[in-house]
Amino acid sequence: MTRDEALAHARLIVDATDLPVSADLEKGFGDAPEVVAETIRLAAEAGLVGCTIEDATGNQDNPLYDFGLAVVRIAAAAQAARALPFPFMLAARAHNLLFAAPSLDDTISRLQAFEKAGADVLFAPGLPDLVGVRAVCSAVSKPVNFMVGIKGKSFSLGELAAAGVRRISLATSLYRAAMTGFLDAAREVKDTGQFGFLDQSVTTPELHKLMRI
Repeated sequence: MTRDEALAHARLIVDATDLPVSADLEKGFGDAPEVVAETIRLAAEAGLVGCTIEDATGNQDNPLYDFGLAVVRIAAAAQAARALPFPFMLAARAHNLLFAAPSLDDTISRLQAFEKAGADVLFAPGLPDLVGVRAVCSAVSKPVNFMVGIKGKSFSLGELAAAGVRRISLATSLYRAAMTGFLDAAREVKDTGQFGFLDQSVTTPELHKLMRI
């Protein structure tokens, strides 16, 4: 997805709700700090009031930006966000734990540097356990976001709150839950000729009421 496509999609969501909208803008649609800063400005023009910027390059051979460049990119994003005429929440993501040879120490070092660079929220997808969650939360002073959605690495709201987490995102988990229900229903029809899934399904009028149709 190009930057223009992503921001057009974001604008559709902004126009559909009165709630504040934040977007996952991946690496900011470019390597250079100047490109990341421009992405922040364009995101604000699209009506967004927050976004995430990550340190993953999208290149399998070199999956993470070097430490120094990763920090400068977040600093550029933060500077652009602070220059806006309204509050814009910047979440900085450290992706070390999602690749080979994951290092919690490196993740914490990056998050601490991102905090100093001006990030409002800190985010490390793939934290392996609650011990790691606590280590991250205690190492920084800005709010920590936890991503629910990885099997075996997702914990309850109470456990995350006790560990110091201040913000939780669901990533693709609700979409995958919906697709699981769809696949289970399709398999039931195909394999057994039964329609038991209907007993657990919401009705069309209920959906219309929810969507205010």
